Amino acid sequence: MPDGTETTPPSALLAALAAQRLLPVLRSPDVTAALAAVTALVDAGCRVVELTTSTPDWEHALAECRDRHRRPAGEGGAPPLLGVGTVTTAEQASAAIGAGADFLVSPWPAPAVRAVAARAGTVFVEGGYTPAEVADAAGRGPAKIFPAHVGGPRFVASLRAVLPQASLIPTGGIAIEEAPAYLAAGALAVGVGSGLPEDPAALARLFGGAR
Repeated sequence: MPDGTETTPPSALLAALAAQRLLPVLRSPDVTAALAAVTALVDAGCRVVELTTSTPDWEHALAECRDRHRRPAGEGGAPPLLGVGTVTTAEQASAAIGAGADFLVSPWPAPAVRAVAARAGTVFVEGGYTPAEVADAAGRGPAKIFPAHVGGPRFVASLRAVLPQASLIPTGGIAIEEAPAYLAAGALAVGVGSGLPEDPAALARLFGGAR
């Protein structure tokens, strides 16, 4: 991690997600848009945000976001947890960790990413869809279910029945108004990639209780 920053323990990420219940997944068109989106979310009370490698110059975007939202010495409160998603190669994993990612997320099983994250002590939310893939990922940490909309909340509930201790994060094709059904099915949090309100007051209603 840059500047001697300590790695984020898995328990801290899980606690933040359990409180927040929604995980914004940002696919921004450029660095400026990514910084604006993260700033709006943090100002609304969001404590965990996932940028993605589909954002042009995403490493710069992550570094800019970390600099903007780093807490000065003596200021109360912890900085937001900023992760990088759609990480599928060892090179992307190393670049994300070097830019200051608190956690990594893949859309499918990614052994190469897993190895880099393990060496760095960085939390890895590994993706999967089949019961075997999800169970394998959940045996190491939080597991992403992708694309979750294909199976819907009933699929999440079925996985939860056989993986009662798993931390499941369904993502992909889920509208914000559909999130409560996934949470009721046993999800730790729900990844939402679109449909987040632009109005600050509306964002605060979604995330204000997560501080």
